Amino acid sequence: MNHTAEMNRNKLVQFLGKPPEEFTRQDLIKFIQETKIEMVNFRYLGGDGRLKTLNFVIASKAQLDRLLSMGERVDGSSLLPYINAASSDLYVIPRYKTAYVNPFSPIPTVDILCSYYTKEGIPLPSSPENIVRKAHEVLNRSTGLTLEAMGELEYYVSYHRQHFYPTVAQKGYQESSPFSKWEELRCEAMQAIAQAGGRIKYGHQEVGHICEEDQEMEQHEIEFLPVPVEDAADQIVVARWILRMIAYKHGVTISFAPKIAVGHAGSGLHIHTRLVKDGNNTMIEGSGLSDIARKAIAGYLSLAPSLTAFGNTVPISFLRLVPHQEAPTNICWGHRTRSTLVRVPLGWLNVKDMVRDANPQTSEESLEFSDSQTVEFRCPDGSANIHLLLAGLAVAARHGLEMKDALELADKLRVDVDI
Repeated sequence: MNHTAEMNRNKLVQFLGKPPEEFTRQDLIKFIQETKIEMVNFRYLGGDGRLKTLNFVIASKAQLDRLLSMGERVDGSSLLPYINAASSDLYVIPRYKTAYVNPFSPIPTVDILCSYYTKEGIPLPSSPENIVRKAHEVLNRSTGLTLEAMGELEYYVSYHRQHFYPTVAQKGYQESSPFSKWEELRCEAMQAIAQAGGRIKYGHQEVGHICEEDQEMEQHEIEFLPVPVEDAADQIVVARWILRMIAYKHGVTISFAPKIAVGHAGSGLHIHTRLVKDGNNTMIEGSGLSDIARKAIAGYLSLAPSLTAFGNTVPISFLRLVPHQEAPTNICWGHRTRSTLVRVPLGWLNVKDMVRDANPQTSEESLEFSDSQTVEFRCPDGSANIHLLLAGLAVAARHGLEMKDALELADKLRVDVDI
C-alpha cells in the first residue's frame, strides 16, 4: 500500500491503496463492484454555490463503464444563470480523483464531482471549476509555481437555548464540552469531510456566542490543509454541504452569514496560500519571508478591491469588516496581527527543539516544519464564490510576481502594530 493511503479516511483510498490523484476509471469500477455499491451520484456546482445531484442506479458493469466514460447531459440554463435557455445542454463529466462514499445515503453510494463541458466537448469557459483551473494554469506557465490554498471555514450553529454550562459572549474561543454545546457535531462533520476527501488540519469553537431569549448561536471553525487551489475550492463546497446535512440531522441550523449581530464576531472564510515549486515551499528564504512571498502579498493588496467582488458578495459582508472584531479594515499586511488584510501567521521559523524541551525524556530527532509558512488573506467570508475567489487569488499572485515595483509596494504597505 502507498504510505500516503494508510491513514486516509477516504474509503476508496483505503481500498485501492493509492492517492486520489491516481484514480482511474477501472479503479472506480473495481471498488464499486467489490464493495457492492448500488448507486452513483454526479455532483456539480450550481450558480447558487450549492452542489447539485444526478442519481444513477447501477444495474450492470457495462452501464457503469459507459457512465464513467461519457458522463451525462444536463440543462445548463437551470443550473447556471448565464446559460441561454435556447442552447442550454451541457455535459457533466466525472473527475475520478474526487470520488468518495456518500456518508449519508442509506443506499451504498459513491459520489463524484463533475466538470461542465460544452456541446463541442471542451470545458465550459465560464464554469467555476474551469475558471480556477485556467487561472492556476496561467500562473504555473508564467512562473513555474503551483499555488496551494486552504480555507478557515467559520459558521454559527443556531439552536434552542440551553441554560446549563453557559458561555460568555465573545469568549467562546476553543471552548470544550460541556461549555461547547456542538463540539460533537463539529467532530462528526470533520470525520465525514475527511471521508469525502477533505484534507483537514483541525477544528475548534470560535469566539462568537450569541444569546437571545429562546435561541442561542455558537460559532465554530474547521480549518483545512494546503492543497492545489482547484482542490481547495472543491473541499470547501463539499464541507459546506456536509455541515448542512449533519445540522439538519441534529435539528439545528448552520449559518455561514458574514455577520449575524452587531457587536458579535462575524464569520470569515480566511484563505491561506503558499507558492510551491518542485514540492518546496517558496514563501520562506533563510529565516524570513522570501521575495516571492512579498511579491505575492503585493499582488493581493494591489487587487484587493477587485477580490472583494468574489470574497464578499452580500451587503452584510461589510458589517463584518469593522475595527476591534479581528477583521481587516485597511489594505495593508503584517506579521501575526489580525487587523490587517494579509497576515503572516506563525510558521515555525527560527524555532527548534520545542517538543524536546516539553518532553525531555525523548531522544528522537526533531522534524523540520519551516515549510508550513503561509500568508493569510483575511477579508473573504461565507458568502464567497470560492472557485472565483481562488481564481482571483491566483491572478493576484501572478500580478504581484510580474509587478516591477512589487517589493516597494510590499514595504510601503507593511505595518508592525495592531491597527
